[in-house]
Amino acid sequence: MKIEKLTRKGFAAFGDVIELAGAKHYGINQGFAERYDDLCNVDVIEGGAVKVSLFDVKPRPHPICIDLMERHPLGSQAFYPLQDEDWLVLVCGAPKDENSYRCFRATGKQGINYARNTWHFPLLVFAPSRFIIVDRKGPGNNLEEVMLEKALFLAP
Repeated sequence: MKIEKLTRKGFAAFGDVIELAGAKHYGINQGFAERYDDLCNVDVIEGGAVKVSLFDVKPRPHPICIDLMERHPLGSQAFYPLQDEDWLVLVCGAPKDENSYRCFRATGKQGINYARNTWHFPLLVFAPSRFIIVDRKGPGNNLEEVMLEKALFLAP
């Protein structure tokens, strides 16, 4: 599987790229801070609310075994790294269609926001990492997982 550079245009079918480059911004706090707004579309439905979490993530052994995909039908899910380390984003259009898989290499200055119902693999990092997460809390099942009949292997 080819690993692509993460860009807004390339990732648009799956959600938003969260980065400061090209974002609307303005000075605040007497000029000591810069505010960047509307970096992604937080989408929650059916009585949900927004929650913010931190994830500590460990690297997986190589080659990486891709044996499941997941999606969130009731809300988007945003991930932003808290260190300047590259990481991978693996998505697909349909878990059983190997040709629909795409893998993106994100920089430590880029986050992503999976659109509601986007199939993706859990976080893939090269070094122990921490991420801030913005997603949905509330009633209903917001996690669907599919185990793959035939595992795929990713060798970054």
